[in-house]
Amino acid sequence: MADRPVTQLDKTEVLTGLFAVWDDIEALLRDAPEAQWKALTPLPGWNVQAVVSHIIGTESFLEGVAAPEPDTDVKAFDYVRNDIGAMNECWVRHFSAEPGSAVLEQYRAVTDGRRKVLQDMSVEDWDAQTLTPAGPESYGRFMRIRVFDCWMHEQDIRLALQRPSSDDDLAGAASQLSLDEIAATMGFVVGKLAKAPDGSRVHFDLTGPLARSIRVNVDGRAQLVDDFGGQDATATIRMDALQFTRLAGGRPMCPARAQDVELSGDKDLATRIVERLNFVI
Repeated sequence: MADRPVTQLDKTEVLTGLFAVWDDIEALLRDAPEAQWKALTPLPGWNVQAVVSHIIGTESFLEGVAAPEPDTDVKAFDYVRNDIGAMNECWVRHFSAEPGSAVLEQYRAVTDGRRKVLQDMSVEDWDAQTLTPAGPESYGRFMRIRVFDCWMHEQDIRLALQRPSSDDDLAGAASQLSLDEIAATMGFVVGKLAKAPDGSRVHFDLTGPLARSIRVNVDGRAQLVDDFGGQDATATIRMDALQFTRLAGGRPMCPARAQDVELSGDKDLATRIVERLNFVI
């Protein structure tokens, strides 16, 4: 793994967001009746219990725990598209017969263990390069990806329980870190997936409680920029920020928020970008 510049992120800030989203998921399910554990999420084939089992599995994997042997060929499921999906499904199958309360206890145990490991990690190890879903990156970036993944799953659980995030729920660190992580991929989305031509200036004008502007400039390669140097955007996509995260994660929109997507400028390019927003593996 060749050395290359990695993203250095503040350890305390990222862990504050990660631990907060773990706490939020625990609070959502603390007194949940069994029927709510079986409620279907927007993710194909997965109920609430499956989502929590997946989080347990990923955090266990990061502690070096091998996935349990499945009782069936998990790659045969039409929603399992790769080896990571197959590993996820092994954990989902493993816990599928357990009551929700037992799954919650396992969730508490594994996240408590991970908290201690992460809190004790040195800054050198936090900043060190490792393999991540975004390629070779810092361990800190990997943990921001974990914030994004867990936060997206919190939203999945909320939709299944018909308890979508309020504006206050979206005010925490995890929401902002998740949007930071999505923003970091928009150069890839605009340049590689949507194939925006050279000279394109794409503005994501995100509204609602998570409002922000994300700008991507294509000059040889597509990359995030703070501004367009006084030039206008060539394509603008305006929508609610939570809905933006749903599309970026390959999910249906949240019914509790505005679903309008306004396109201006080069509408063909803007449409292509919206259609290819989903970057998750």
